Amino acid sequence: MEKIAITTTTFGKYDERPLKLLEEYGLEVVLNPYGRTLKKDEVIEFCKGAIGVIAGTEILDIDTLECLTKTYSQSSVLSPQSLKVISRCGSGLANVDLDTAKRLGIKVFNTPDAPIVAVAELTVGLILNLLRKVCWMDRNLRNEQWEKMMGNLLNKKKVGIKGLGRIGKKVAELLRPFGCEIAYADPYVSDGLLGMKRLSFDDLLGWADIITIHVSVKDRLVGEKEFQLMKKGAWLVNTSRGGVVDEKVLYEHLKNGYLAGAALDVFEEEPYAGPIKELDNVIVTPHIGSYAKEARVEMEIQTVENLFKGLRH
Repeated sequence: MEKIAITTTTFGKYDERPLKLLEEYGLEVVLNPYGRTLKKDEVIEFCKGAIGVIAGTEILDIDTLECLTKTYSQSSVLSPQSLKVISRCGSGLANVDLDTAKRLGIKVFNTPDAPIVAVAELTVGLILNLLRKVCWMDRNLRNEQWEKMMGNLLNKKKVGIKGLGRIGKKVAELLRPFGCEIAYADPYVSDGLLGMKRLSFDDLLGWADIITIHVSVKDRLVGEKEFQLMKKGAWLVNTSRGGVVDEKVLYEHLKNGYLAGAALDVFEEEPYAGPIKELDNVIVTPHIGSYAKEARVEMEIQTVENLFKGLRH
């Protein structure tokens, strides 16, 4: 029986259909035994001999992929069986060495559409939480502190969206009923899309009350220069990729009060253990953008369908 290794931690937890589809296909399914993102040596050991990997956010670099395209028999003679398909349960592929995968003949798939609504709704929820200080008052009340904190309206705020792809567009759509003025920075999208104006990223930073980031790359986009361009008292939200925001510089601007607040769902190193979480004007969540049951189940089903597609062709 051919082996499929599932590295994500909650696959099939909320609906058994994705796992049943794999079983009906006659595949041996092995699940992540660690309950966390796998380390490099764990990926190699766990996925050894698998023809397909249903992948999470673990690193699948050149060394790992080359190891997984070879399996050893008991006599240590190379077997021709190798990894054929990586089906990413999620939209991002920055953790996969795509050039090496192509060279080794490994087909790679992702699920860019399934998490759109979940990430967009989380983004809007974080913005509302930041502005109305909901989580802080909840925390205080649980500690028997009846303290009313003055917040801000989302209505009529200028919201700048960096990256107007699938998720960025959905965020703009969800924000419209709040009466926000919305602009975007995206060199691949023409001006005037959905009736919004396109600005350079520098201009967007100086214009917006709220900056929300929705990019698919891990390149550093917001460092010292960009923070200096932002309005004093602005808010920053990042639900896209860890590493796009300089966390050390962000910490300083939150600590000294230049920024009113920030909400982060992604970090350069995860699990995050840095000092930002100690500040009282920031919301931090553990990379939960796609963690809505309906979106998660749809994403897992699409992941299995992509796996089948890769194995058939």
